[in-house]
Amino acid sequence: MKVVNHKTPSIDGLGIIKGRKAYTDDYAEKDSLIVKVLRSPHAFAKIISIDDSKAKKLDGIEMVLTHKDFKRIPFTRAGQGYPEPSPHDKFVLDEFVRYIGDEVLAVVGVSNEVCEKALNLIDVKYEVFEPILDYEKAKNHHTIIHPEEEIHQMFDIGFNPKANIAASYHMEIGDVEKSLSECTYTIHETFYTQAQAHVMLEPHTVNARMDYQNRLVIYSSTQTPFHVRRIIGHALEIPMSKIRVIKPRVGGGFGGKQAIHGEMLVAYVTFKTGKACKMTYTRKEVFESSYTRHPMRLEMRLGADKNKKLKVIDCHVLSDTGAYGEHALTVYMVAGSKVLPLYNKVDSVRFYGDVVYTNHTPAGAYRGYGAIQGNFALESAIDILCKKMEIDPIEFRQKNMMKENETSPIFAIMGEGTEGTAMMMDTCKLEECVIKGKELIGWDNIYPYHDNGEYIESVGMAIAMQGSGIPLIDMGSASIKLNDDGFYNLMVGATEIGQGSDTVLSQIAAEVLMTDVEKVIIYSSDTDLTPFDVGAYASSTTFVSGNAVYKAAKELKNEMLKEAARIFNTDISNIDFDGQIFTYNEKEMSLKDFSNQITYSHEQKQLQVTSSYVGPKSPPPFMAGFVKIAVDKDTFEIRVLDYVSVVDCGTTINPMLAKRQVDGAIVQGLGMAMFEEVKYSKNGRLISNDLLNYKIPTRLDIENLNTVFVDSYEESGPFGAKSVGEIGIDTPPAALANAVENALGVRVKSLPITPEKIMKLMKEKSNEKK
Repeated sequence: MKVVNHKTPSIDGLGIIKGRKAYTDDYAEKDSLIVKVLRSPHAFAKIISIDDSKAKKLDGIEMVLTHKDFKRIPFTRAGQGYPEPSPHDKFVLDEFVRYIGDEVLAVVGVSNEVCEKALNLIDVKYEVFEPILDYEKAKNHHTIIHPEEEIHQMFDIGFNPKANIAASYHMEIGDVEKSLSECTYTIHETFYTQAQAHVMLEPHTVNARMDYQNRLVIYSSTQTPFHVRRIIGHALEIPMSKIRVIKPRVGGGFGGKQAIHGEMLVAYVTFKTGKACKMTYTRKEVFESSYTRHPMRLEMRLGADKNKKLKVIDCHVLSDTGAYGEHALTVYMVAGSKVLPLYNKVDSVRFYGDVVYTNHTPAGAYRGYGAIQGNFALESAIDILCKKMEIDPIEFRQKNMMKENETSPIFAIMGEGTEGTAMMMDTCKLEECVIKGKELIGWDNIYPYHDNGEYIESVGMAIAMQGSGIPLIDMGSASIKLNDDGFYNLMVGATEIGQGSDTVLSQIAAEVLMTDVEKVIIYSSDTDLTPFDVGAYASSTTFVSGNAVYKAAKELKNEMLKEAARIFNTDISNIDFDGQIFTYNEKEMSLKDFSNQITYSHEQKQLQVTSSYVGPKSPPPFMAGFVKIAVDKDTFEIRVLDYVSVVDCGTTINPMLAKRQVDGAIVQGLGMAMFEEVKYSKNGRLISNDLLNYKIPTRLDIENLNTVFVDSYEESGPFGAKSVGEIGIDTPPAALANAVENALGVRVKSLPITPEKIMKLMKEKSNEKK
C-alpha cells in the first residue's frame, strides 16, 4: 500500500494554521440577528406567566419567542437513525422547565448586548415543584418529570414516563442464579460512574440564512447534519426539501454535537423572518445546557469455578438520563453489548435495568458511549475476583477472554436499541495486545507494587473492546467524480469533527485510484451536495464511510477502464492502468489526456459514481491498557508515570492520526478516572460550569503515553481497517482503580478516584486492623 498505512499529514491542517475560514461562525452573515435564551433558575417548574412587554419595546429587539409560539410537536434532539431509539419527549419551547439551564424563552435582536438587556427585563413567574436530584430515588417517585400526554416512543424501548423511566431493558442467557449457585468463587460489588463534560474547544454554534431559492440554509457545528435536517423538518413542519444543512470544520464534538442544540431556534427565526441569524453557546451554556455523560450505578455479580474459569456475569445497571431521554437506551445497552462479550466462555449472562429521568442537565452521547461505564465495572470486578481466587489478573484474563475466530451469543441479542447481529471475531489480536503491553509497562518488575520510600509505584491493567459502526443500521455513501486534468472530487456525508476523517477517507480513495492524496479533493457533510451518511458517531466513519469510499473508488476506476477501452477500441481486459498511464499493447494514454478527451473532445461524458455501504457486522477493535502510577504515601496523590496502549484496530489507514485518536481518548479516560466530575448544588444548580471549576487533564497530569498497534487485517474493512475513535477511552478508569488496589490494598468503586476517597478507605482499613 502506497498511501494507506502511511503517515499522511492532515489535509486541512495547514489552512487552519494559517487562519483560513473553516469553522461555523466564520460563515455567519455579517449583521446576523442574535438569538439568546433565557434559562430556567429552577430544577423543575411550570411557567405561569411571562411579561416580556419591556423587552419587546427595546430598540433592536426583533422578537421574543415563548412556548406559545410553537405547535406542540414532540421530538428528540438525539442525532440518531430513524425511527429514533430515543423517546420524543422534547418541545422547541415548553411550559415546563426540567433542569436549571433548561430553555424558558428566546430573544432575538441585533446584538448580544441588546439581547442580554432584554433578557434582564423579562419577568417570568413559575410554579415550582419538588425536583428529583438523586437518580437512585427517581423510579416511581411521586414527582413525575414528564406528565405531558403528547410524548411517545417510536418503538418499544421500555418507555414509562409516569414512573420516570425513559427506557428499560432485560436480557438473560442461561440461568444466572443457578450458575452462581454452582460457582466456587463469587463476588457481588457495586460501582458508580459520574457525569463528565465534553469540553470541546469550539462551543455549540449555528447560523442560518435564506438563499435565493427561498430555501433555509443552516451552517452548524454538528456531527450529524442529515439527522439535523430531518429533526428540524419534523419539529418545525418545514419540508425537508426546503432545508440545507452544511457542516463546516468542527472544533471537537466527542458526542456532544450528536444532537440538536441551538439549531431549532435559529432555523425557526430565519425561516419566519427571512433574516440571517446566529447563536453561539457561552461556555457556561455548554456546561449547563448541552450534554453530559450518563452517570450510572452498576451492580456486578461474577462467579468462577474451582478451575478459576469465569462461569457467570450478572450486571444490573441504573442510568441517569437527566431531564430528557436522548440516547437513554442506546448508551445503556452499549454498557453491556460492547463490554460483556469480552469474557465469552461463561455459561450465563444477564444484563438488565432502567434509565431514569432526573432534574439534571440531560445526558447524551459521549465518546465511549456507555462502554467506559461498563468497562470500569466489569474490569474492576474481574480484578476483585482474581484477588479472591489468588490468581494473577493477566493469567485469568488470558484464560477467559475473547480470542480470534470465537464469538459470543450477546452479539445476536444486544444491539444499540434493537436486536444485535451475530458475528465471528475474524480478527482479535487481544492476546498479542496483552503480551505486548505487559512487556512494555514492565509488569513483572513492579506487580503488584514497589515501595519507593516516599512513593509506592504500582501497575494496573484492563482490556476493552468497542465496535465499528452499528451493523445493518449505519449507512455511509460516497460520490467520486473525475475532473479534466485528471484529479478527483470526493463527496462524502461523513463528518470531519477534528478526528481526521477527511484525510483518512481521501487516503482510501487515493489508494484505490493509485494516485496521491493531493489529487483527491474532498467535500464532506452538505445535505444538498454530498450523499447521505449517518454522521460521526459509533466509531463508524473509517469502517462504514470508508467502505463506501472504497466501493465508489473501485467503481469509478472500472468506469475509467471501460472508457479507456472504448477509446483504444479494445476489450477492458486488455487495458492496464497504473494511476497515471493507460496502456494497451504499445499504445499509451496519460490520465490527463484521457480526462481531457472525455471532457472536451471525444464522446464527452462526466465520469462520476456513487456507492453506499451498510454492513452486516461491526468488527470490534480490541485493546489492552496498562498504567504505571506512583502514589504519595502521605497525601495519596496519584501521578500517572506511563500509560501503555496496545491496540488491534486492523490496518491503521493513517498511523499518525490513529495514534492521536488513541492518545486523546486515553487522556479523556484518565480525566474521568482521576478528577473530572460534573457537580451540582443541593438545589440542582451546576457548580462546575466553567473551566476554573471543571478540571480536564493537561500535559502536567500525564507524564508518558505509549501507544502501539499490533499487526491485524480485518477482511470486512477498507484495506483491513476497523475503528479506532473510541476504544482508547475505555480502559483508564478500571486500569487506574486496579493499580491503586495493587499499591495500597483498597478498592475505589466510584469515579473519580481522588486522594480523598483513597484516604477514607485507608482509614477504614486501618480501623479494621485495630
